[in-house]
Amino acid sequence: MTLQFDINALALLLSEAAEAEIRPRFRALAKGDIRQKMDATDLVTEADEAAERYIRARIGGVVPGALFVGEESVAADPALLAKLADADVAVVVDPIDGTFNFASGVPLFGVMVSVVAGGETVAGIIYDPMGDDWVMAEKGAGAWQTGGHRPEIRLKAANPVPLEQMTGMASTSFLPRDRRATVLGNLAKVAFVSNYRCAAHEYRTFAAGHLHYLMYNKLMPWDHLAGALIAEEAGAYVARFDGSPYRPHHVEGGLLVAPDRESWETMRREVFVD
Repeated sequence: MTLQFDINALALLLSEAAEAEIRPRFRALAKGDIRQKMDATDLVTEADEAAERYIRARIGGVVPGALFVGEESVAADPALLAKLADADVAVVVDPIDGTFNFASGVPLFGVMVSVVAGGETVAGIIYDPMGDDWVMAEKGAGAWQTGGHRPEIRLKAANPVPLEQMTGMASTSFLPRDRRATVLGNLAKVAFVSNYRCAAHEYRTFAAGHLHYLMYNKLMPWDHLAGALIAEEAGAYVARFDGSPYRPHHVEGGLLVAPDRESWETMRREVFVD
Protein backbone atom coordinates (compact mmCIF):
# COMPACT_ATOMS: atom_id res chain seq x y z
CA MET A 1 0.00 0.00 0.00
CA THR A 2 1.10 3.59 -0.56
CA LEU A 3 2.17 5.26 2.67
CA GLN A 4 0.51 8.62 3.18
CA PHE A 5 0.51 10.52 6.45
CA ASP A 6 1.20 13.96 7.88
CA ILE A 7 3.63 13.77 10.79
CA ASN A 8 2.33 17.07 12.18
CA ALA A 9 -1.22 15.73 12.21
CA LEU A 10 0.04 12.63 14.01
CA ALA A 11 1.83 14.82 16.56
CA LEU A 12 -1.32 16.85 17.11
CA LEU A 13 -3.30 13.67 17.77
CA LEU A 14 -0.95 12.81 20.63
CA SER A 15 -1.45 16.19 22.25
CA GLU A 16 -5.22 15.91 21.85
CA ALA A 17 -5.16 12.51 23.57
CA ALA A 18 -3.12 13.99 26.42
CA GLU A 19 -5.49 16.92 26.77
CA ALA A 20 -8.55 14.68 26.82
CA GLU A 21 -7.38 11.64 28.75
CA ILE A 22 -3.97 12.03 30.41
CA ARG A 23 -3.50 15.44 32.02
CA PRO A 24 -6.95 15.45 33.69
CA ARG A 25 -6.04 12.18 35.45
CA PHE A 26 -2.53 13.20 36.55
CA ARG A 27 -2.39 13.21 40.35
CA ALA A 28 -6.13 12.48 40.30
CA LEU A 29 -6.19 8.69 39.99
CA ALA A 30 -8.40 6.75 42.35
CA LYS A 31 -7.06 3.58 43.94
CA GLY A 32 -8.93 1.40 41.48
CA ASP A 33 -7.55 3.35 38.51
CA ILE A 34 -4.09 1.76 38.92
CA ARG A 35 -3.47 -1.94 38.31
CA GLN A 36 -0.43 -4.21 38.22
CA LYS A 37 0.48 -6.18 35.11
CA MET A 38 3.55 -8.37 35.62
CA ASP A 39 4.75 -6.96 38.95
CA ALA A 40 4.53 -3.97 41.28
CA THR A 41 6.62 -1.78 38.97
CA ASP A 42 4.73 -2.74 35.79
CA LEU A 43 1.53 -0.73 35.98
CA VAL A 44 -1.38 0.28 33.83
CA THR A 45 -3.81 3.08 34.66
CA GLU A 46 -7.15 4.29 33.41
CA ALA A 47 -5.23 7.07 31.64
CA ASP A 48 -3.10 4.59 29.63
CA GLU A 49 -6.15 2.71 28.42
CA ALA A 50 -8.27 5.78 27.72
CA ALA A 51 -5.48 7.56 25.83
CA GLU A 52 -4.83 4.49 23.69
CA ARG A 53 -8.53 4.17 22.87
CA TYR A 54 -8.59 7.85 21.91
CA ILE A 55 -5.62 7.51 19.54
CA ARG A 56 -6.81 4.22 18.07
CA ALA A 57 -10.27 5.61 17.29
CA ARG A 58 -8.76 8.47 15.26
CA ILE A 59 -5.60 6.98 13.75
CA GLY A 60 -7.30 5.91 10.52
CA GLY A 61 -7.80 9.55 9.60
CA VAL A 62 -4.06 10.23 9.94
CA VAL A 63 -2.42 7.00 8.69
CA PRO A 64 -5.08 5.27 6.58
CA GLY A 65 -5.06 1.48 6.51
CA ALA A 66 -2.33 1.08 9.14
CA LEU A 67 -2.17 -1.81 11.56
CA PHE A 68 -2.54 -0.40 15.07
CA VAL A 69 -0.14 -1.85 17.64
CA GLY A 70 -0.61 -0.28 21.06
CA GLU A 71 0.95 -1.42 24.31
CA GLU A 72 -2.41 -1.95 25.95
CA SER A 73 -3.87 -3.57 22.83
CA VAL A 74 -1.05 -6.11 22.88
CA ALA A 75 -1.61 -6.69 26.60
CA ALA A 76 -5.20 -7.66 25.72
CA ASP A 77 -4.23 -9.63 22.58
CA PRO A 78 -0.56 -10.77 22.62
CA ALA A 79 -0.89 -12.25 19.10
CA LEU A 80 -1.13 -8.71 17.74
CA LEU A 81 2.59 -8.12 18.32
CA ALA A 82 3.62 -10.82 15.84
CA LYS A 83 1.68 -9.07 13.06
CA LEU A 84 4.07 -6.12 13.15
CA ALA A 85 6.83 -7.96 11.26
CA ASP A 86 4.68 -8.52 8.16
CA ALA A 87 2.55 -5.38 8.17
CA ASP A 88 2.80 -3.12 5.11
CA VAL A 89 2.17 -0.11 7.36
CA ALA A 90 1.76 -0.02 11.12
CA VAL A 91 1.41 2.58 13.83
CA VAL A 92 2.97 1.63 17.16
CA VAL A 93 1.79 3.53 20.24
CA ASP A 94 2.79 3.82 23.88
CA PRO A 95 -0.04 5.92 25.34
CA ILE A 96 1.95 6.68 28.50
CA ASP A 97 5.61 5.78 28.66
CA GLY A 98 6.67 6.10 32.27
CA THR A 99 3.42 4.84 33.76
CA PHE A 100 5.10 4.19 37.13
CA ASN A 101 6.10 7.87 37.28
CA PHE A 102 2.63 8.97 36.17
CA ALA A 103 0.91 6.82 38.78
CA SER A 104 3.32 8.12 41.43
CA GLY A 105 2.57 11.75 40.59
CA VAL A 106 6.01 12.36 39.07
CA PRO A 107 5.73 14.65 36.02
CA LEU A 108 8.14 12.62 33.88
CA PHE A 109 6.22 10.63 31.28
CA GLY A 110 5.53 10.83 27.56
CA VAL A 111 3.37 9.66 24.69
CA MET A 112 5.24 7.80 21.95
CA VAL A 113 4.26 6.83 18.42
CA SER A 114 6.15 5.39 15.47
CA VAL A 115 5.19 4.62 11.90
CA VAL A 116 6.55 1.40 10.42
CA ALA A 117 6.53 0.68 6.68
CA GLY A 118 7.88 -2.49 5.10
CA GLY A 119 9.60 -3.58 8.30
CA GLU A 120 11.38 -0.27 8.83
CA THR A 121 10.67 2.63 11.17
CA VAL A 122 10.04 5.70 9.02
CA ALA A 123 8.74 8.19 11.59
CA GLY A 124 8.78 8.66 15.33
CA ILE A 125 7.31 11.18 17.76
CA ILE A 126 7.74 11.63 21.52
CA TYR A 127 5.28 14.07 23.09
CA ASP A 128 5.80 15.56 26.55
CA PRO A 129 2.33 16.27 27.97
CA MET A 130 3.69 18.42 30.78
CA GLY A 131 6.02 20.53 28.62
CA ASP A 132 3.53 20.45 25.72
CA ASP A 133 6.16 19.89 23.05
CA TRP A 134 7.28 17.20 20.63
CA VAL A 135 10.54 15.60 19.58
CA MET A 136 10.08 13.98 16.20
CA ALA A 137 11.85 12.56 13.18
CA GLU A 138 11.12 11.22 9.74
CA LYS A 139 13.73 8.93 8.24
CA GLY A 140 16.34 10.98 6.38
CA ALA A 141 14.97 14.35 7.51
CA GLY A 142 16.73 14.92 10.86
CA ALA A 143 15.40 15.10 14.40
CA TRP A 144 13.51 18.16 15.63
CA GLN A 145 12.01 19.62 18.78
CA THR A 146 8.94 21.77 18.28
CA GLY A 147 6.01 23.17 20.24
CA GLY A 148 5.64 24.96 23.51
CA HIS A 149 5.48 28.28 21.65
CA ARG A 150 9.21 28.06 20.95
CA PRO A 151 11.09 28.06 17.63
CA GLU A 152 11.71 24.67 16.02
CA ILE A 153 15.11 23.29 16.97
CA ARG A 154 17.14 20.73 15.05
CA LEU A 155 18.56 18.18 17.48
CA LYS A 156 22.12 16.87 17.46
CA ALA A 157 23.61 14.10 19.57
CA ALA A 158 26.48 15.00 21.89
CA ASN A 159 30.04 15.09 20.63
CA PRO A 160 32.06 11.98 21.54
CA VAL A 161 34.11 12.07 24.74
CA PRO A 162 36.45 9.58 26.44
CA LEU A 163 34.83 6.73 28.37
CA GLU A 164 35.56 8.28 31.77
CA GLN A 165 33.68 11.44 30.75
CA MET A 166 30.56 9.71 29.41
CA THR A 167 27.20 10.35 31.06
CA GLY A 168 24.10 8.37 30.25
CA MET A 169 21.15 6.16 31.13
CA ALA A 170 21.17 2.40 31.59
CA SER A 171 18.21 0.16 32.31
CA THR A 172 19.69 -2.96 33.86
CA SER A 173 16.62 -4.50 35.49
CA PHE A 174 15.91 -6.90 32.61
CA LEU A 175 19.48 -8.20 32.34
CA PRO A 176 20.14 -11.71 33.67
CA ARG A 177 21.20 -11.43 37.31
CA ASP A 178 24.81 -12.56 36.78
CA ARG A 179 25.33 -10.24 33.82
CA ARG A 180 23.63 -7.37 35.66
CA ALA A 181 26.26 -7.52 38.38
CA THR A 182 29.04 -7.34 35.79
CA VAL A 183 27.48 -4.42 33.93
CA LEU A 184 26.80 -2.47 37.13
CA GLY A 185 30.44 -2.93 38.12
CA ASN A 186 31.66 -1.82 34.71
CA LEU A 187 29.54 1.32 34.86
CA ALA A 188 32.02 2.62 37.42
CA LYS A 189 34.21 3.36 34.38
CA VAL A 190 31.91 6.13 33.14
CA ALA A 191 31.30 9.55 34.70
CA PHE A 192 27.59 9.14 35.41
CA VAL A 193 24.77 6.64 35.07
CA SER A 194 21.10 7.11 35.89
CA ASN A 195 17.60 5.98 34.87
CA TYR A 196 14.46 8.11 34.53
CA ARG A 197 12.17 5.05 34.45
CA CYS A 198 10.90 6.66 31.25
CA ALA A 199 12.49 5.85 27.88
CA ALA A 200 10.58 8.75 26.29
CA HIS A 201 12.50 11.35 28.29
CA GLU A 202 15.75 9.41 28.14
CA TYR A 203 15.65 9.45 24.33
CA ARG A 204 14.64 13.13 24.33
CA THR A 205 17.55 14.02 26.59
CA PHE A 206 20.00 12.00 24.50
CA ALA A 207 18.85 13.45 21.16
CA ALA A 208 19.22 16.97 22.56
CA GLY A 209 22.91 16.31 23.16
CA HIS A 210 22.90 15.98 26.96
CA LEU A 211 23.93 12.30 27.24
CA HIS A 212 26.56 10.04 25.69
CA TYR A 213 24.86 6.65 25.88
CA LEU A 214 21.60 4.80 26.43
CA MET A 215 21.30 1.09 27.17
CA TYR A 216 18.23 -1.16 27.23
CA ASN A 217 17.79 -4.91 27.30
CA LYS A 218 14.04 -5.42 26.86
CA LEU A 219 12.94 -4.16 23.44
CA MET A 220 9.19 -3.75 23.22
CA PRO A 221 8.54 -1.74 20.04
CA TRP A 222 6.37 0.95 21.67
CA ASP A 223 9.24 1.76 24.05
CA HIS A 224 12.05 2.11 21.50
CA LEU A 225 11.10 2.49 17.83
CA ALA A 226 10.40 6.21 17.99
CA GLY A 227 13.37 7.00 20.21
CA ALA A 228 15.85 4.90 18.23
CA LEU A 229 14.90 6.65 14.98
CA ILE A 230 15.08 10.08 16.63
CA ALA A 231 18.53 9.25 18.02
CA GLU A 232 19.75 8.10 14.61
CA GLU A 233 18.38 11.21 12.92
CA ALA A 234 20.21 13.29 15.55
CA GLY A 235 23.42 11.66 14.31
CA ALA A 236 23.83 8.82 16.83
CA TYR A 237 24.87 5.23 16.28
CA VAL A 238 22.20 2.73 17.31
CA ALA A 239 22.57 -1.06 17.29
CA ARG A 240 21.76 -4.18 19.27
CA PHE A 241 24.42 -5.62 21.55
CA ASP A 242 25.72 -7.91 18.82
CA GLY A 243 26.13 -4.97 16.44
CA SER A 244 23.14 -5.82 14.26
CA PRO A 245 20.60 -3.16 13.22
CA TYR A 246 17.53 -2.70 15.40
CA ARG A 247 14.29 -3.51 13.55
CA PRO A 248 10.61 -3.15 14.55
CA HIS A 249 10.07 -6.87 15.14
CA HIS A 250 13.00 -7.25 17.55
CA VAL A 251 12.08 -7.78 21.20
CA GLU A 252 15.41 -9.25 22.33
CA GLY A 253 19.11 -8.62 21.81
CA GLY A 254 19.47 -5.41 23.79
CA LEU A 255 20.05 -1.91 22.46
CA LEU A 256 22.98 0.45 22.84
CA VAL A 257 22.93 4.07 21.66
CA ALA A 258 26.02 6.31 21.47
CA PRO A 259 27.14 9.49 19.66
CA ASP A 260 29.16 7.57 17.05
CA ARG A 261 30.27 4.06 16.23
CA GLU A 262 33.62 4.41 18.00
CA SER A 263 31.88 5.45 21.23
CA TRP A 264 29.42 2.58 20.75
CA GLU A 265 32.27 0.09 20.36
CA THR A 266 34.00 1.45 23.45
CA MET A 267 30.85 1.13 25.57
CA ARG A 268 30.15 -2.33 24.23
CA ARG A 269 33.71 -3.52 24.94
CA GLU A 270 34.28 -1.85 28.30
CA VAL A 271 30.85 -1.85 29.92
CA PHE A 272 28.33 -4.17 28.28
CA VAL A 273 30.74 -6.99 27.55
CA ASP A 274 29.39 -10.55 27.88
